[in-house]
Amino acid sequence: MGSRGHYRYHWQSHNVKLSGVDDMVLLSKINEDAIVDNLKKRYMDDYIFTYIGPVLISINPFKQMPYFGDKEVEMYQGAAQYENPPHIYALADYMYRNMMIDRENQCVIISGESGAGKTVAAKYIMGYISRVSGGGPKVQHVKDIILQSNPLLEAFGNAKTLRNNNSSRFGKYFEIQFSSGGEPDGGKISNFLLEKSRVVMRNPGERSFHIFYQLIEGASGEQKSSLGITSLDYYTYLNQSGSYKVDDINDKSDFQETTHAMDVIGISAVDRSMVLQIVAGVLHLGNITFKEAGNYAAVESEEFLAFPAFLLGIDQNRLKEKLTSRKMDSKWGSTVESIDVTLNVEQSCYTRDALAKALHSRVFDFLVESINKAMVKDHQEFNIGVLDIYGFEIFQKNGFEQFCINFVNEKLQQIFIELTLKAEQEEYVQEGIKWTQIEYFNNKIVCDLIESKSPPGVMCILDDVCATMHAVGEGADQTMLQKLRVQINTHEHFNSWNQGFIIHHYAGKVSYDAEGFCERNRDVLFSDLIELMQSSEIAFIRGLFLESLNTEKKGRPTTAGSKIKKQANDLVSTLMKCTPHYIRCIKPNETKKPRDWEESRVKHQVEYLGLKENIRVRRAGYAYRRVFKKFLNRYAILTKESWPTWRGDEKQGVSHLLRSVNMDQDQFQLGRTKIFIKAPESLFLLEETRERKFDGYARTIQKAWRKYMARKKYVQMREEASDLLVNRKERRRHSLNRNFVGDYLGMDDRPELRQFLAKREKIDFADKVTKYDRRFKGIKRDLILTPKSLYMIGREKVKQGPEKGQVTEVLKRRIDVEKILAVSLSTMQDDFMIMHEQEYDSLLECVFKTEFISLLALNNLLLEMKLKKENWGFLSGGGSRQVLFVGGQGNMPVLKPSNKSLQVSVGPGLPKNTRETWYCTKVDQFKLNAPPVNPSYGRGRPNPCQFHSVTTLSNWLRCQLQHSELNFSHRSALLQMLTVVWFPSLFLQCLRAHRPSASRPAPGGGRPKPAPKPKPQVPQCKALYAYDAQDTDELSFNADELIDIIKEDASGWWTGRLRGKQGLFPNNYVTKI
Repeated sequence: MGSRGHYRYHWQSHNVKLSGVDDMVLLSKINEDAIVDNLKKRYMDDYIFTYIGPVLISINPFKQMPYFGDKEVEMYQGAAQYENPPHIYALADYMYRNMMIDRENQCVIISGESGAGKTVAAKYIMGYISRVSGGGPKVQHVKDIILQSNPLLEAFGNAKTLRNNNSSRFGKYFEIQFSSGGEPDGGKISNFLLEKSRVVMRNPGERSFHIFYQLIEGASGEQKSSLGITSLDYYTYLNQSGSYKVDDINDKSDFQETTHAMDVIGISAVDRSMVLQIVAGVLHLGNITFKEAGNYAAVESEEFLAFPAFLLGIDQNRLKEKLTSRKMDSKWGSTVESIDVTLNVEQSCYTRDALAKALHSRVFDFLVESINKAMVKDHQEFNIGVLDIYGFEIFQKNGFEQFCINFVNEKLQQIFIELTLKAEQEEYVQEGIKWTQIEYFNNKIVCDLIESKSPPGVMCILDDVCATMHAVGEGADQTMLQKLRVQINTHEHFNSWNQGFIIHHYAGKVSYDAEGFCERNRDVLFSDLIELMQSSEIAFIRGLFLESLNTEKKGRPTTAGSKIKKQANDLVSTLMKCTPHYIRCIKPNETKKPRDWEESRVKHQVEYLGLKENIRVRRAGYAYRRVFKKFLNRYAILTKESWPTWRGDEKQGVSHLLRSVNMDQDQFQLGRTKIFIKAPESLFLLEETRERKFDGYARTIQKAWRKYMARKKYVQMREEASDLLVNRKERRRHSLNRNFVGDYLGMDDRPELRQFLAKREKIDFADKVTKYDRRFKGIKRDLILTPKSLYMIGREKVKQGPEKGQVTEVLKRRIDVEKILAVSLSTMQDDFMIMHEQEYDSLLECVFKTEFISLLALNNLLLEMKLKKENWGFLSGGGSRQVLFVGGQGNMPVLKPSNKSLQVSVGPGLPKNTRETWYCTKVDQFKLNAPPVNPSYGRGRPNPCQFHSVTTLSNWLRCQLQHSELNFSHRSALLQMLTVVWFPSLFLQCLRAHRPSASRPAPGGGRPKPAPKPKPQVPQCKALYAYDAQDTDELSFNADELIDIIKEDASGWWTGRLRGKQGLFPNNYVTKI
């Protein structure tokens, strides 16, 4: 419905070659090579989206594509999935409409490896939903926060890696919360596992988080001075990887976008400056270096302590002390003693880095909390969740962060398998649907290898080792490796090697380097550093470190691994409560260049994403399934028996609805509690029929409302027009109770007149008038009034050229409505008016002057109405002229022109106080020039003035006219009681019916009526369903009507005739007789 009517075209519709298939369920061969070949064809022709049923496959084009504008939003809004080419907007719209129709929460799971385009896909979904959902200022504020949260969190949580220039180094699940009317009025972000270690170290060729580079490139001169900002290579935390610039990233402009986003979200100016101050403080911390001093660490250059201490609001000497020593508790029996332990260089560097990582991660948490506070909602109604999480990663050296990232992706793959392959096949069996089992790899075995408690998995063993770990060193990592080899070395998806271990993930084998695993998993921030930050002079920084150091800690401390395991399982349970939708992202190359296709890389992704199995299940399965009750609620409007609710067995109700649309038996199966529909086309038949029903009822309501409003406006127009002249001018009989037609020239069929108007200019009034020149010679003109202009069109003979001697239309004058100063009329019943404007005045005679003046007054609020008894002076092109009005005889004016004046004599009209009425008026009030009606006639009959209905009044009139005492003159008098406009057909019918019969010869001179010619035999068809014409050249018909077939066409649109009208109709709505 959304695309139909607005855009009948799209970005794939004109002059393009066919690029593979839109939905890979339709592939003739189902194997990895055929899938890769189809994706390649489409990718090379810039079609990055492809379907597998409801699953959307998206390939990163590494360039901006042209089909994400307002036109595409309009095209996909409300449209069925297969009505337009595959697009992320189609999935977003389907998700939004499902939420509104089923009143259920929805979510979209975007998966794929790093650099496959997941973050961009999430942005497009949030952008689309923001544009198609309504709402006032408050809702718009929430939309702004949703959209602005992206650049803010990307600045602090995204970075350039070897595989992706804008890689998400954290995971987020964004819940957009909606009111019952579908307006976004709240939201919530859950973030997972920020890669804090990137602040202090990274692989060569990579960058730290974008915000550090944005601050250095985009800060103002004043900010650089106060924060001690210099060049990029000055900072140890930035210069170690040797990468500063990224081709497609402008750090300077992105910095302005980041600060603007903080403003939109509602972070105060003070807090914004504090956030940037901490970012600068982290950079300066990294420049503090240590040296050996008698087996202990000492700060190498104490001048580097001053600036970070100043920015963080702490004492310089305390900072030095806490970086080179640590307070430890010694316990002997019940006695606890605190001792200061001096650290070595390695331990001091670790302490410095731990503080830098803690500062950045807590600022990140503050930003997420600020976004959530800005969108907080008292109660939840419906929500759409968008999961944008780090992609699967395989680097040359893979550490603890890659292990956690790949574990979360493994869990997401498990959801996909559970819901699209495993659960779907199990559902068919439970519902009693005939089904042949399709084999697939279930990666639950890999998830258990990582997270299981019994037998212990990798994370459980890692936590055990960390619980007994006391110092920084390689010993703990080696202990972990030994335990892994002992306990899980026999697992089919696990191998060990001398420096680490290998896990066979769903996306391939990944070898993990064990170095630093235990330290990063422990993720401990020592109490000395917390105490140091709590001593800061800056309240904002103290607010980031609110831990209570005095409470006794019981049990094991929470590790990073256990935290991510809990977050992953919570996320899975949240997603399982929603109706899921899937986007599978594919990265076509490692060069990050457009149209570069690495066959082996894509094939590997197609294999591990399980696209082949997905196609096989979808092809053999059913595209749509619904519980009987929901199906009945959705399509109840299709039949009278099911509307508003079906009374009876739900299964029988579903069968009744399917029979009503004549759905083929092989297109659906009825399970125990659900209906299963095989092809999307069958579902579209239901949806289209439903839309037509709603459209028909909506048109009926609209028609009634428009009719009511038009009548109301029409009565108001007549009253306003009457008020212009009441008590000021005598009225003509025929000008009362007259319909205002407006266009008396039939402008729709007069292109020769239309040529002088602007394109699509609305016509308020059009009629033939007589214009008098300065010699009072009458000339016919076509007068056309539009809201802005008045046109006077005449005729002239062509004097030159091939059309010489022919009469053609000529624009004589065009006057801006606002330049018409006044209109002058006499007080008599004539049709003359003088139009005063800036150049010169015009004397016009217009039969429908009341209608014209009322419309002119609407368009020109400053118009002055002048009425005068005897004479009027006006200025024509050649000087002043006078028009004199005198009393005369009859209704037609008599004109007597002289040198510079014109005398108009006309008989008296109806009194000046005569008003229009909707009811009949008595004969004696009209002073008709006809014999009076016999007073004895009609005695005992009702007075015609009592009838306010056209039908009863016409019946009464017929009875009166049939009375034998009335001659033709009496009948004419009765007919004049009614306005001709009210009963035009009745007037003519009665007049013809009651003329003396002698004046009419018998038709055909008394000859016998010839036999009618036999109608030619034409093929016919019978309508199976009702069809409402979508265009002027189409036929509308109801079910069971017979249509004459004029022409059959292979396109499916036949030409036919029904009720005298010829037009097009779809052949799938009819059956040939």
